[in-house]
Amino acid sequence: MAIVTVRGEKREYAQGTSYETIAADFKDQYDGMIALAAANGKIRELFKKVTGDCELDFFTTRDDVGYKTYVRTATMLLLKAVGDVFGWEAAQQSCVEFAVGHGTYVRVPERIPVTEESASRLQERMKELSEKRTPFRKRTYPLEDAMELFREKGMQDKERLFRYRMSSTVNLYEMDGYYDYFYGYMLPNAGYVRWFELIPYEKGFMLLLPTKARPGIVEPFEERKKLFQTMEASEDWGRTAGIETVGDLNDQICRGSMSELILVQEAEQERKIGEIAKEIVRRGNVRFVMIAGPSSSGKTSFSHRLSIQLRTLGKTPHPIALDDYFVDREKTPRDENGDYNFECLEAIDVKRFNEDMVRLLSGEKVELPTFNFKIGKREYHGNVLQLAADDILVIEGIHGLNDKMSYALPQESKFKIYISALTTLNVDNHNRIPTTDGRLLRRMVRDARTRGSSAQRTIQMWPSVRRGEEENIFPYQEGADAMFNSALIYELAVLKPFAEPLLFQIPHDAPEYYEAKRLLKFLNYFLSVPSESLPNNSICREFVGGSCFNV
Repeated sequence: MAIVTVRGEKREYAQGTSYETIAADFKDQYDGMIALAAANGKIRELFKKVTGDCELDFFTTRDDVGYKTYVRTATMLLLKAVGDVFGWEAAQQSCVEFAVGHGTYVRVPERIPVTEESASRLQERMKELSEKRTPFRKRTYPLEDAMELFREKGMQDKERLFRYRMSSTVNLYEMDGYYDYFYGYMLPNAGYVRWFELIPYEKGFMLLLPTKARPGIVEPFEERKKLFQTMEASEDWGRTAGIETVGDLNDQICRGSMSELILVQEAEQERKIGEIAKEIVRRGNVRFVMIAGPSSSGKTSFSHRLSIQLRTLGKTPHPIALDDYFVDREKTPRDENGDYNFECLEAIDVKRFNEDMVRLLSGEKVELPTFNFKIGKREYHGNVLQLAADDILVIEGIHGLNDKMSYALPQESKFKIYISALTTLNVDNHNRIPTTDGRLLRRMVRDARTRGSSAQRTIQMWPSVRRGEEENIFPYQEGADAMFNSALIYELAVLKPFAEPLLFQIPHDAPEYYEAKRLLKFLNYFLSVPSESLPNNSICREFVGGSCFNV
């Protein structure tokens, strides 16, 4: 017998009892469906078994690692259904591309009809597998055997990925004869995937799943057409460049052709920035360019590069940071934990901002503030501005797309730009890279370089940052006049040598260790690219250093 301690309560279980069985005994003590176990500080899938005395805790679908496990399992369930309904080749050729809201977009081969009927057939097959509680079996294969297996099944994307794997073994999942590889954990059986919906969308299907906040409810799909089109355009660019997966990128690195690829994509980004500048000028009456985006999107570098493009078109841009309009520290609202909430609209002196902008618009001279973050107060140092005919204010801040931030300004005088690092590179066809992972790694590297912050602190703060984005940025993104994707297809290979040493410093007993371990495993897929190859105006320079801009 083994003594298992869960939240201070000790119980005896026979050796070989699954964590799933133990989870059933403690499910009432957890808020949400239990998805994973943590045995003596190590994450374990629920089908794993007790081998001795242990301290046990559980993750639910309300936890980040548990929620991702649910999404991953639902994705494999969908691919299994595609194979059952349309043939195994269709499942192999399907591509899990990116998330739009709480939906995951899965592109399917052209021969599959993207219709309500097809979605219904797939959803019914998924429900059948769920009701039967069809198990997922995890098996460890020697690396060469795994590569041979996927070679036989026509999954060249996985074969290429494993070619650069350092480990001698690979864990594969099997579900009723369907084999696949997923980086991350899986639920024990399809019966755990109770809440989902499938709808036809563009060239594939949108798999709708609950959110972490409401794990038992699938909310109606919220159309985000501009975001989808921006991500699809980036996906198309990757296909044209011949880089859709990490294996493709590693191939390019090995061929020594990265310098050209970097120059090509940097030129492509510059072209798009130039097009946005031309559209601003073409409108004729734009005086305020409002730039907003989530954390680590590269807003500062983008605003500098946009300003240069505006100058080439005869305009005189003036940068303004909304952060300079923060209220004094003692007036800053606090969140539910008693911490300052710098990301809510009330943290900004909205009234003063609008008064200053209206005065500038009317031709008056205005002294603009600078916020002193050390003492937490707004200061004035003689920065006086008066707009001439060709002057444009380039305003950057998380509330830039929210009309409540600029309520007094005429709509026709504003041009709104949404910017984010929308990673569209996949690990392989069935393993997408969350856009939040790229931004988290960007912020981690930048915070360590510019603020001396540890990776542990960055990871600790990330959930709060994400909540602020969900509340203050994402609801307004579709109202933008233009969207810009700041992600570079090779940037994770550039960030890798900067991020890995930071992640290795997180102690094993820290709560952030689980996330650090996940990110280290993720970065292990990539070969490194030296940052010396980057131009000095690259958005990536904002994070790794060496930018020609004051970032």
